[in-house]
Amino acid sequence: MPHWRTSRSTRDEALVDAHSLIWALDDPRKLGLRAIAVLEDPANELLVSVGTIWELSIKVGLGKLSLSLPYRTWMEKALIDLALVVSPITLEVADRQMALPFHHRDPFDRLLAAQCLVEGIPIVSADSVFEQYGVGRIWD
Repeated sequence: MPHWRTSRSTRDEALVDAHSLIWALDDPRKLGLRAIAVLEDPANELLVSVGTIWELSIKVGLGKLSLSLPYRTWMEKALIDLALVVSPITLEVADRQMALPFHHRDPFDRLLAAQCLVEGIPIVSADSVFEQYGVGRIWD
């Protein structure tokens, strides 16, 4: 059963984007050194957006993404292995996303940028586009 975020934690938090999540489970050699350190530190609270969960299900369903296990099994394993907390898409996040400049057309990445901005947290991502939105990025 996933743990849903209902309030701010006192621990250091970071949002994990889709490719970082995939690589953490299926190909950790692709992760940056700082990303690995953050993902492995039990003192950190790692968040996964409900949007990322949805994005991965869409891509697997369309045959655009293959995971090492069937989608649901893989996602449940990711939630447990990384002790992920599911971050909901709130009205505030949706409103912030709507107002973002179009540095990036991917709606899922724009959603993650908005979540990070609203929550005031960094993202674990290899994608430097998040920096254009003023989001702190954890990678190398």
